[in-house]
Amino acid sequence: MEKINRKNVLIIGSCAKEYALAKKLSELDCVEKVFVASGNDAMKEFCTCVDIREDEDVKLLEFAMENSIDLTVVSSEKAIKADIAGFFESNGQQVFGPSAKAAEICTCKSLGKKFMYKLRIPTAKFGIFEKQPLALDYARNAQMPIVVKTDAHRDVNGMLICSSYSIAKSFIEESFLRGEQRIIIEDYIYGHEFSFYVVTDGYNALPLSTVANYKFALDGDGGLLTSGMGCYAPDYKVSDEVEHYIMNEFIFPTLDNLAQNGKPYIGILGLDAVLTPDSNVVALEFNSSLQEHDCQGVLSLMNENLFYLMQACSMGSFADDYQRIDMSDEVAVSAVLTSGRKSGSVITGLDDLDEDTKVAHFNTIKNKYLEYETSGDRTLLVTRNAKTINRATESLYEELDLIKYDGKKHRKDLCLMHEYN
Repeated sequence: MEKINRKNVLIIGSCAKEYALAKKLSELDCVEKVFVASGNDAMKEFCTCVDIREDEDVKLLEFAMENSIDLTVVSSEKAIKADIAGFFESNGQQVFGPSAKAAEICTCKSLGKKFMYKLRIPTAKFGIFEKQPLALDYARNAQMPIVVKTDAHRDVNGMLICSSYSIAKSFIEESFLRGEQRIIIEDYIYGHEFSFYVVTDGYNALPLSTVANYKFALDGDGGLLTSGMGCYAPDYKVSDEVEHYIMNEFIFPTLDNLAQNGKPYIGILGLDAVLTPDSNVVALEFNSSLQEHDCQGVLSLMNENLFYLMQACSMGSFADDYQRIDMSDEVAVSAVLTSGRKSGSVITGLDDLDEDTKVAHFNTIKNKYLEYETSGDRTLLVTRNAKTINRATESLYEELDLIKYDGKKHRKDLCLMHEYN
């Protein structure tokens, strides 16, 4: 039997997305060791966490060289903004993740909107404002509802759908008061919101998955907008025809333009979009990787060897090695569990979960008794897969009932608001 040359992988990040990536990679026969900088307590069960900040480029490079890292995965937005990928690549390291310049259309929403406008990618009418009076004047004369966004991604208070000028005025004033340098105001687009992901080496791209997102904090799409409270994948409302259209009209023009300007995008590129009632697709914004709440679900559907896929993109053999990405025909449904402002509560029930249930940790802490405790805000990401969305949802909620801690909250209407029979 041919001996497998096992590889070492370094992942840069510390949240649920990096947990899911590390878990997936650690289960591959071709991977020897998975390191995560800086990681979290829960990751230590199956990989090695490194006490180096996500933006410390020199220290990260030194670690990669000293530990014979074969591939570095730049995952977190903080690391992407610090241009870890560009720094590693310039020093001869294989890296999967976009450079800071390539990812600007994702990490800076105003640049992303200008980019879409320049390339004539269908997007909502928008305005970009650096001065509060101009933003207020625009909002005063806009047809409601409108969407007000901060220029950078925020877990909370980063976006608000405003049904009246008074609501928009309050959010705009609060945003500038917090020190936001720039805000975006755009028309609200009615329809079905989803995310579309591709894997790319900067020149070629293949669809990875579609994801239907639940961004509102409360059932029935009530409460504040969040970075994500749950999802299901693939999104059955996005047809193969629509995917083909997005690839040709949105993704390839984007990648071609970036490459032509010396900024090839390597990694996973996401696009948040809306499928309107008249079957048009309107782009909202780009994402520089899989989002926290949907990463585990998408990866759970992947039949491809994730390491080889990433390595092919970093080495330039992607176009030759892959004609499609092999994905399961199952459905994944994920829920985000939060703990609000409560922290220090022991989490019970994790050992009672079915072995097929996948759990990613956001920011839990292991106490001296080796029990996981909450740290406030987002706590766990729980995912179930099944042949039908109905069964995946039912089994997910059965598992969620087993998990107990003070302040536990999650949406109870995932997939129940949609007709899927």
